[in-house]
Amino acid sequence: MSNRLIVAQGEFELNRLPKRPRELLRAWDAADEYLLNTLAEELTLPAAARILIVNDSFGALAVALSAFRPQAISDSYLSQQATRLNLAANNLPEQSVSLLHSLEPLEGVFDRVLIKVPKTLALLEDELTRLHPHLTPSTQVIVAGMIKTLPPSVWKLLERLVGPTTTSPARKKARLIFASLDTGLIIPPSPYPVSYRLENTDYLISNHANVFSRDSLDIGTRFFLQHLPSRSDALDIIDLGCGNGLVGLIAAERNQEATVCFVDESFMAVASARDNFYRVFKEQRAATFCVGDGLMELEPASADLILCNPPFHQQNTVGDQIAVSLFKQSRRVLRQGGELWVIGNRHLDYRSYLARLFGAHSIVASNSKFVIVKAALTG
Repeated sequence: MSNRLIVAQGEFELNRLPKRPRELLRAWDAADEYLLNTLAEELTLPAAARILIVNDSFGALAVALSAFRPQAISDSYLSQQATRLNLAANNLPEQSVSLLHSLEPLEGVFDRVLIKVPKTLALLEDELTRLHPHLTPSTQVIVAGMIKTLPPSVWKLLERLVGPTTTSPARKKARLIFASLDTGLIIPPSPYPVSYRLENTDYLISNHANVFSRDSLDIGTRFFLQHLPSRSDALDIIDLGCGNGLVGLIAAERNQEATVCFVDESFMAVASARDNFYRVFKEQRAATFCVGDGLMELEPASADLILCNPPFHQQNTVGDQIAVSLFKQSRRVLRQGGELWVIGNRHLDYRSYLARLFGAHSIVASNSKFVIVKAALTG
């Protein structure tokens, strides 16, 4: 499959992250192409236009529009890293795009706001609420997505938090929505983060908009929490793909001498995990919090226990490549005798991957929906 995006702005080499051999998916979609070509052909962009790009999956929009020195905001570390790598691959300076994470404050007003529809409607709601003070009646807000990712709720949200909308014709199963600011709208504060009381505890669990299962405890995590180990020799524990940090939080409770490291590629997830940990333990326990590409930044042989509920989707793409990458990274980071504990849906074939990577593995627990497998580094 070609990795060259050809649009009105030029031709660009673009790659996805995580990288994998014989990649079958492109780093952009028809909605990116539609948006870029529409900007070039129908919507004049002055050279000094202030452009904000939101939810650019792998940097396709940022790279193509780098001449305008846009700002790009994302909740994904992988998205930001892909943007950096794709700028370099096209001999474009990294500083031509200002990369902001989802919780950073914006400054000033924008002439164009280009939004790719996220998988989570709550994230879009939070983003639009944060964006509102930075819009003017002349700001052009354009939302792009594949038709299957544009339910009526997206229109309703735009009309409630921005103003009137118009829609482009469909092209290659993609569509653009144009929103104009209604200055008479009263915009409430963002409802995020939201909180719930963790069952059977006094813990108040806080969750930013892009956190998985932000409104209640999901059944997979509930099952995992019931079986988390207590090991006197586990002094360094990693909650890998931590989400709101519940797994690491309960692991810290059961392993009083351990230091827990919370890792996720979502800025909102790690912020939620930090808030939840310190709400429970105050400053009485040490912990570290890392936004990154899995365990890439961690030292080899630095962990005794890794706990992982791996994602099986990246944006709107379902697959096991992220899980397999996390398993490989875990093998490098575990000390001899260390263990990786993984929970997954029964239909996901994690056991075969763990058997190839670790050899020694066993089922800790299972039910009709989930399997918990532990793999030990023994040689």
